[in-house]
Amino acid sequence: MTDNQKVAIVTGAARGIGAAVARRLAQDGFAVAVVDLDETASQAVAKEIGDAGGRAVGIGADVADEQAVTAAVDRVAADLGAPVVLVNNAGIIRDNLIFKMTSADWDAVIDVHLRGSFLMTRAAQAHMTKAGWGRIVNLSSSSALGNRGQANYSAAKAGLQGFTKTLALELGRFGVTANAIAPGFIETEMTAATAERIGMPFEDFKAAAARQIPVGRTGKPADIAHAVSFFASEDAGFVSGQVLYVAGGPLG
Repeated sequence: MTDNQKVAIVTGAARGIGAAVARRLAQDGFAVAVVDLDETASQAVAKEIGDAGGRAVGIGADVADEQAVTAAVDRVAADLGAPVVLVNNAGIIRDNLIFKMTSADWDAVIDVHLRGSFLMTRAAQAHMTKAGWGRIVNLSSSSALGNRGQANYSAAKAGLQGFTKTLALELGRFGVTANAIAPGFIETEMTAATAERIGMPFEDFKAAAARQIPVGRTGKPADIAHAVSFFASEDAGFVSGQVLYVAGGPLG
């Protein structure tokens, strides 16, 4: 560990894709803030990173809450150092067909994905622009192309792509890149919940999905973590405003 170790924040990092990303960035040499609504689970992931020789802190925060976000980013800066990498991964689903979807279900998904990414980015970019170097990675989804029963989620994930491109335009001259990753089917608690919602065993759900994917398998959180690792790297400085579909094949 050195005094100039770069600091990364990963939201929604207590499990699934976020936890895999936090572990991978720690392996890459970053100090990592594991941010999640579930503080206990965040601290468990941070401890795992620490036990493996990394440097991490687990922080409980609601990314849709402005004061909570400000406090979380301030704590990261105080405990680890100024954050120069931000991975906006926090997300929820409230799936339903449009005629059944409630206003509360719409607002909850938009708030976490879009408002949360906005608040986290606004807070973190101040440190990046001051440092003259930064990496922002937003987690979109293949659902941005449209997905039955996910009007709220699809709209939020498509919105993140526009958000990403605008960040790239605004922040590029400060040495900050912004890119998005759009996963296809990844084996997480979220996709397991989708299987449960439609009444299908998760193993059958995964097998059905794999039959539609050119590489013949479903994705793992580590597949997304690898892509984040690239975007967060020093060598990715000439890649900005891009959306990378990590889905096992072309879509649409």
